[in-house]
Amino acid sequence: MFLSRFGASFLHYLAVTVPALFVGFILSGVIHEFVPDEWIEKHLGGRGMKGVFWSTLAGTLAPVCCWGALPIAVSFRRKGASLGPILAVLIVTPATSVNALVVTAGILGVKFAAFLFFTVILMGLAAGFIGNRIPVRRSGKISAPAECICGEKKCSHCAAKAQRGFLSRMKSILKYAFIDMPKDIGKEILLGLGLAAAVESLMPVGYLVKTYLKGPAGYVFALVFGLSVYFCATMGVPVVDALIRRGLSAGAGFTLLLAGPITSYGTILVLGKEFGTKILVIYLAFICAASLLAGYVFSLM
Repeated sequence: MFLSRFGASFLHYLAVTVPALFVGFILSGVIHEFVPDEWIEKHLGGRGMKGVFWSTLAGTLAPVCCWGALPIAVSFRRKGASLGPILAVLIVTPATSVNALVVTAGILGVKFAAFLFFTVILMGLAAGFIGNRIPVRRSGKISAPAECICGEKKCSHCAAKAQRGFLSRMKSILKYAFIDMPKDIGKEILLGLGLAAAVESLMPVGYLVKTYLKGPAGYVFALVFGLSVYFCATMGVPVVDALIRRGLSAGAGFTLLLAGPITSYGTILVLGKEFGTKILVIYLAFICAASLLAGYVFSLM
């Protein structure tokens, strides 16, 4: 009985998710190919609110999850970037990936996806504003390797860049979209679909949600679950949908989908190592407060 319900539910989520993932993977490949790394480094490395703005914008374009955002944040730390842009990248990048937004719109609706997108952007800007006003010890800069700037065709480096044509770029887009991205988040997506199917199929889960997780308890559960169990933004969508179908409020589901991807164990460990316990506590406190507030506001809409 359980297996039949689980199989039907899994196939349902798979059918809904695959078309959205196809579009998201293609868009991620285009962004990966045509948005230069030099542009990102130039604007994210700035100080003040301008740097926070550019880091927030670039975070929405970067086709990576929170694990992919970690080396980016650390590299900017090494180059002397201020705390604000780094916090903005860590918040915005994992929660506003193209894949996640497309899947969210397909499963939870356009209103849910749009509110999530703009909420995360506001959170990134607010965290960046706060971070720029906290004194932190600067990290030692590491000189980047010199790049070829000769521009002559006899240089293999410049020639290789100059000779890249349409077919080469298309090949790069497709490789990133359908080889690199599935390798990066494919297992997590399948795990998320499996968890969603299990939540949908297990009757006790629905009973617990309806009986014990109403009102404020639902928000507390969503926040604790999001902080303690890592899932990427794309993976979390079907899980949140299944919980909402079982009786969890939409606001609590919003809190879960907001807090979960931003607070991976990798982010927590790296942030604590690079900036210390004080910054980590401030970061987590901000995420908790903002996620609860955003979830409550969404429940009123």
